[in-house]
Amino acid sequence: MKRVLLSLAAIAIGVSIAAAQSQVKKSTVEGITNFAQVETTVACAGAVKPGSAARIKNMGFASIINLRLPTEQGADIDAEAAEAKQAGITFVHIPFNGGMPDPAVADHFLKVIMEPGIQPAFIHCASGNRAAAMWMIKRVLIDKWDNDRAIEEATQLGLTSSALKTFALDYIQVHKK
Repeated sequence: MKRVLLSLAAIAIGVSIAAAQSQVKKSTVEGITNFAQVETTVACAGAVKPGSAARIKNMGFASIINLRLPTEQGADIDAEAAEAKQAGITFVHIPFNGGMPDPAVADHFLKVIMEPGIQPAFIHCASGNRAAAMWMIKRVLIDKWDNDRAIEEATQLGLTSSALKTFALDYIQVHKK
């Protein structure tokens, strides 16, 4: 009888842990490439087309964080900022060069993501790689997740670049308390 109760307790704990872990939900959203959402906390995505800010606001996001460089093809930062303002959603531009990642950009991202009124945040770049890498860093350093769990979520969100994964892990290692 004791074994049965212990087994049931172990199963209950396992189910509770699995339910508590975040679930990434991928959706097709008009005007947004590679949309992936974690609970109601964040969405990571690739490029957005004009007219997306109002849809993002209507989905319940408090902010748009754009990680694209102004020089990237199709990145019209000023137009996106103006559209966000018109839609009544906070817009933050944090240029992040995925080819030469700078730890100062991650520092800035972590500061911004923790500001009152920023979350839930819609974070995007061109493909979702940089957005997922930044979110992974936040998960470990702010939410105190272990690396494996954060990597799993980031992969589901769109992190496919081994260079960005290495950058994120190196940043985490240096900044972990």
